[in-house]
Amino acid sequence: MNEDQVKGVREKVKGKINEGVGKLTNDPVREAKGDAQQVEGEARKDVVDVKEDLKDATDDTAKP
Repeated sequence: MNEDQVKGVREKVKGKINEGVGKLTNDPVREAKGDAQQVEGEARKDVVDVKEDLKDATDDTAKP
């Protein structure tokens, strides 16, 4: 897992925490912020995963 993937996972965890705090405190704004952070974190991780898959595919095709 590279640094960008870790950042994505970290953002997702922060979002989960914010969502939980929002639910506990009955704060829909914080809950929505948490949901958005989770989506952002997952998207960041997915982008990096695709980049790595493409890199691996090009590395595999470059081998004789």
